[in-house]
Amino acid sequence: MFDRLSTTFSDLFRQMGGKAKISEKNVQDAVEQIKLALLEADVNLRVVRRFVNATLKEATGEHVLRSVSPGQQFVKIVHDRIVHLLGDEAAGLNLKGPDTTSVILLLGLQGSGKTTTASKLAARLKKEGRRPLLVAADLVRPAAVDQLVTLGSQIAVDVHSEKGAKDPVKVAKNGLKRGKKELYDTVIIDTSGRMHVDADLMKEIKSVFQAVKPDETLMVADAMTGQHAVDIAKSFDETVELSGVILSKFDSDTRGGAALSLKSITGKAIKFIGVGEKSDDLEPFVPERIASRILGMGDVVSLVEKAQETIDEQEAVDLQKKMASKNFTLEDYLDQFSRMRKMGGLEKIMDMMPGMQGQMEMDENQQKMIAHQEAIILSMTPKERQNHFMIGPGRRKRIAKGSGTSVHQVNKLIKDFDKMRQMMKKAAKNKKYQQQMMKQLGV
Repeated sequence: MFDRLSTTFSDLFRQMGGKAKISEKNVQDAVEQIKLALLEADVNLRVVRRFVNATLKEATGEHVLRSVSPGQQFVKIVHDRIVHLLGDEAAGLNLKGPDTTSVILLLGLQGSGKTTTASKLAARLKKEGRRPLLVAADLVRPAAVDQLVTLGSQIAVDVHSEKGAKDPVKVAKNGLKRGKKELYDTVIIDTSGRMHVDADLMKEIKSVFQAVKPDETLMVADAMTGQHAVDIAKSFDETVELSGVILSKFDSDTRGGAALSLKSITGKAIKFIGVGEKSDDLEPFVPERIASRILGMGDVVSLVEKAQETIDEQEAVDLQKKMASKNFTLEDYLDQFSRMRKMGGLEKIMDMMPGMQGQMEMDENQQKMIAHQEAIILSMTPKERQNHFMIGPGRRKRIAKGSGTSVHQVNKLIKDFDKMRQMMKKAAKNKKYQQQMMKQLGV
């Protein structure tokens, strides 16, 4: 999402970091480049002015200009200002305890991704131990009710729907009534939208809001609408008083104006971001982590959290032992493809690593190569995956035919895999040696 912006910041910081001393002129030139980058990213003009003035004031202070490492000081100032722009701290949901039913009302324009977001939010709350009920109160968009019912069944969450219903207020009230009666601790209401803000939409939203008295009123905004999302949020807030925003399509190639403008202009925190199509592709919006991604510093904390979701501690220990003892097999290698997909793919993983943002852009050929490797391993027997040394010429021919690849590709995979095993064992030995040395030195 912030690729172009990140490139500008990374280039700037590289220039500033190479200077033993930075002058007021250096700072002004750098801030001017940041200003142009923010405007190009469709950030609200008022927000850009505030950001530039605050950064200049801090960065031209006596403390920075006399600092031992002024370049690093400048990076920290810009980082802190971006964090402030995004909302300082993460804003979670304000829900009641498990013995009381909490209500979350989702609203927004048509096409913003409300229905998909409702199911993602339900999946997330279910994972956290809550018992959500989805309410299909979007009676305007054709098939919206059916879509929510389908999404609910995919994540094993109940959906309250009323076939042929015409009154969204009645559906919302009945859904809440069912939620309380059947002891659901969270009721998530999906409401209808329009192509633009109009009187009918606002009247309907206000009626639903007054009927259910939600604990959280969240606007789902399409990140691709840029700073126009700010105007939409202001309109909804004037009608029902929003408690926060969820930005959908955060994984798109949009320039990022909405994320960088919303909090400053509306005062409403971004609570979650939609980062993909899957049910678990909804992440908490943590300003410090997003700021680090924007500035090309990576997001190691989010990467670790994603890793913890896909592999438990014991599995990690077992995998490390296999790598160290040369027992890492093609079966284990195949397993890593699946884990990588769950973490969002290699590109997303690389973007979260410090200094690696934008460095790994998978073209079509690279994606094909990974798909071919997976197909080759899947065409092997369990015994062959456990012991690749037994795969002779005849077996390689059979595997190539079964995977729709060539013998050359099978040979290359086995050769590359063998090299990788050797490197992993070497790396593990070096780590063990380093640990022994540290122990002897009493560190």
